[in-house]
Amino acid sequence: VQLQASGGGLVQAGGSLRLSCAASGHTFITYNMGWFRQAPGKEREFVAVISWSGGRTAYADSVKGRFTISRDNAKNTVYLQMNSLKPEDTAVYYCAAGLSFGGTPRSYNYWGQGTQVTVSS
Repeated sequence: VQLQASGGGLVQAGGSLRLSCAASGHTFITYNMGWFRQAPGKEREFVAVISWSGGRTAYADSVKGRFTISRDNAKNTVYLQMNSLKPEDTAVYYCAAGLSFGGTPRSYNYWGQGTQVTVSS
């Protein structure tokens, strides 16, 4: 599976962005899909995950109620809708595919290249 993340950019605090992650390959539907982020000088951290069917999701406490993960298996794409953005959301955001429904990077086998999200105060 190859993953291509897009949709990042510069936004003011309180604004919104929608990230997309397009996957190649016919096995997309078999994978749970996650979003992680990494700020400068910090470790990569879990943001959200969605099961292969889309029926189960989980979020980091820091984004719960503000971010929504979804997927369209017909389009081989997973999304991350980010609302009420804060400066502390600034990071490079990565999508990942894995067979486990996990919140740690080691749960994922494939990674996208990352897209920068910058939130100004």
